[in-house]
Amino acid sequence: MKIGEIYQKAIALGMKNDPRSEEGALQVLERAKKEYEELKEDQRWEFDQDRLENPYADSRLLYGSKEREAKRLLAGIDMEVGEVLLADRLGDRGKKIDLILSHHPEGRALAGFYEVMEMQADILHKYGVPIAVAEGILEGRIKEVQRKVMPANHTRAVDVAALLDIPFLCIHTPADNMVTTYLQRKIDEERPFLVKEVLEILRRIPEYQEGIANHNGPNLVLGSEKRKTGKVFVDMTGGTGGSKEAFEKIARTEVGTIVGMHIGEEHRAEAEKNHLNVIIAGHIPSDSLGLNLLLDELEKGGPLEIIPCSGFRRISRGGSSQA
Repeated sequence: MKIGEIYQKAIALGMKNDPRSEEGALQVLERAKKEYEELKEDQRWEFDQDRLENPYADSRLLYGSKEREAKRLLAGIDMEVGEVLLADRLGDRGKKIDLILSHHPEGRALAGFYEVMEMQADILHKYGVPIAVAEGILEGRIKEVQRKVMPANHTRAVDVAALLDIPFLCIHTPADNMVTTYLQRKIDEERPFLVKEVLEILRRIPEYQEGIANHNGPNLVLGSEKRKTGKVFVDMTGGTGGSKEAFEKIARTEVGTIVGMHIGEEHRAEAEKNHLNVIIAGHIPSDSLGLNLLLDELEKGGPLEIIPCSGFRRISRGGSSQA
């Protein structure tokens, strides 16, 4: 497959599995197109052209031509300078890496990843939070995350990849969308009544079994296994953790249980105040699940040899993810 085809299909899969709906993702593209058309000619060079076809600022082809062929991928959760050097070393050992595939963003995708957090407002609205309220509580958090990434030396790994001429692609929100859709569908279909039944669903999934073996599996961090679930909200996409104020708003809806990747202490304290059950499925196992679902679909477009590293475990479902 050509690298451009892999990139394009990954974005399409992200849109198809977007928790806002595919139409919601398309609206982001429409707004970007309008913004571009309204720019003066001498301002257009500043506009990120990827935004016209890709609604996820944290997913980009960071180095390499879209026309290059890729048969062997080195895939991992965090692909930084060490992993790029590993790709080069594998080439010396007879396993030439055609493409580095990172889940977490690097380069300009890391610098702009806070932009995807805007989708969290639409997700909260979907669960019953008024859109004006959702946008209002997220505004400060988005600016906070933006300030945190501003001083980062975010091009380091990409610079090394360019010097070694190894194409570098990062796919973040599309993979997170896939794990969110997959888990929400599975939980909705099985209709758990008690919190412990949600944990049982997660513990049957191979990536979370791998996490359990590595002491990083699903954990109930708030609530009791004997509590009723209420509506279960799988909260695993939208860049990074949102506003801690969201828990108060969520508690006013039918949601009783949140299944997430991770939670900070301040956010946990707010969820506790609002009597929510919170299950942390595990960050790296959840990222592995999303990346596996994505790769299952990508492999339908042609044979790909996947070399996993950096916390990622390749578990193939043979295209049966129903994504």
